[in-house]
Amino acid sequence: MKTTFAAGVGLAALFTAAALQAAPPAAAGDEAQLRALETRYAKAFSAEDVSGVMSVYSRAGDLFVFDAVPPRQYVGWEAYRKDFQALFAQFPGHAPTTLGELHLTVVGPVAYGHSVQTSDFTAKDGSKVRLIVRVTDVYRKQSGGWKIVQEHVSFPVNLPSGQADLLSKP
Repeated sequence: MKTTFAAGVGLAALFTAAALQAAPPAAAGDEAQLRALETRYAKAFSAEDVSGVMSVYSRAGDLFVFDAVPPRQYVGWEAYRKDFQALFAQFPGHAPTTLGELHLTVVGPVAYGHSVQTSDFTAKDGSKVRLIVRVTDVYRKQSGGWKIVQEHVSFPVNLPSGQADLLSKP
């Protein structure tokens, strides 16, 4: 029985290694293209340009987002567009945004990354709000360009108070 189990584990390891090696290598410039996509996003977000923000997301029907604000789950490009429209309506003007700690991994036509994003909002009454969010994205190469197909935006939570930590830093 131990021999069968060991052989099974060995075969699983061999198949896993072969699958990892079979993944197509990242094309030259893929990481640079993804960094440019994230820079475009941050500039559009800072300007509260909904069309610019949405230009980085997939319209192919495969977009899924867990956002930090209710309803927390958005399925599809149009649903997420409405989320940004509501956010920017609540905080009119500009929302200077910085993108930090961006880490990317490219595996063929799929990539993933994470970052910490800081945005400074001004509410309609003139009050200032700073938010620091953690973002994890999954990208897919579509028609020769990269698009975000999945996103998860979150805040850490202070467990004793049950409140979001909107200014958390690592």
